[in-house]
Amino acid sequence: MSGPPKPPFPTQYQPIPGLTARMDPIPDHGEVSYKGSGRLAGKRAIITGGDSGIGRAVALAYAREGADLLVAFLSEDEDAQETRKLVEEAGRKIVLVAGDIQEAAHCRKIVDTAVSELGGIDILVNNAAHQASFKEIGDISDEEWELTFRVNIHAMFYLTKAAVPHMKPGSAIINTASINSDTPNPTLLAYATTKGAIQNFTAGLAQLLADKGIRANAVAPGPIWTPLIPSTLPEDAVVNFGKQVPMKRPGQPAELATAYVMLADPLSSYVSGATIAVTGGKPIL
Repeated sequence: MSGPPKPPFPTQYQPIPGLTARMDPIPDHGEVSYKGSGRLAGKRAIITGGDSGIGRAVALAYAREGADLLVAFLSEDEDAQETRKLVEEAGRKIVLVAGDIQEAAHCRKIVDTAVSELGGIDILVNNAAHQASFKEIGDISDEEWELTFRVNIHAMFYLTKAAVPHMKPGSAIINTASINSDTPNPTLLAYATTKGAIQNFTAGLAQLLADKGIRANAVAPGPIWTPLIPSTLPEDAVVNFGKQVPMKRPGQPAELATAYVMLADPLSSYVSGATIAVTGGKPIL
């Protein structure tokens, strides 16, 4: 039976943050499979880390559902331009903003640019993340620990704080958590800790924003085949990536897109404070 690729995968390594074109196999973002139906017609969305991986799949799906986009990314211009092409082929507007979301001022710039270029914000997808693998706690430098928190959780606060004043009732915030939020991988100590914080942040945020009519939810991916994998994990982990879940394979970015569409859809108006697990059959607690 054919289907998404299963391990073992070819040995491969890339420097952080990695590029899609250098992956083997190339991830599926829904380029062929995703068909839109107007569920987000006229919406305006910010997606961080939208140049590749999960973010690109979400950008493609949102565009085909009728949304205009601001895609924020660090420096992967080659990948960002491919996302631009996919969005424009869907007939939607896309604004690209490069820069480091560690900085609060840059997060505010992203929001200000979305307001000026798109005319407002209806959806905020906090998806960008930093990850690195370490076998011993002593191997994690102070700078690495702080970097992980600045990118993964501090930026989420800065972006959300800046975006909320521009969001009307019916708007949605979607944060990318992880299976590591509930079942942390010990070699991803800093990353997993921030992902637990994201799930808690989302739960509190949903309650805080309920009276404004703004929903907040999280998606918890399991092992997903993105440039983060060959650029941050040991080679043996990459070769066998995804083998540990019941489906015996990693998910493709395209397989998460529908969760992000559902959570952004105005028809999901009673869904807030939830975490949607996309984990290949492995339960989250």
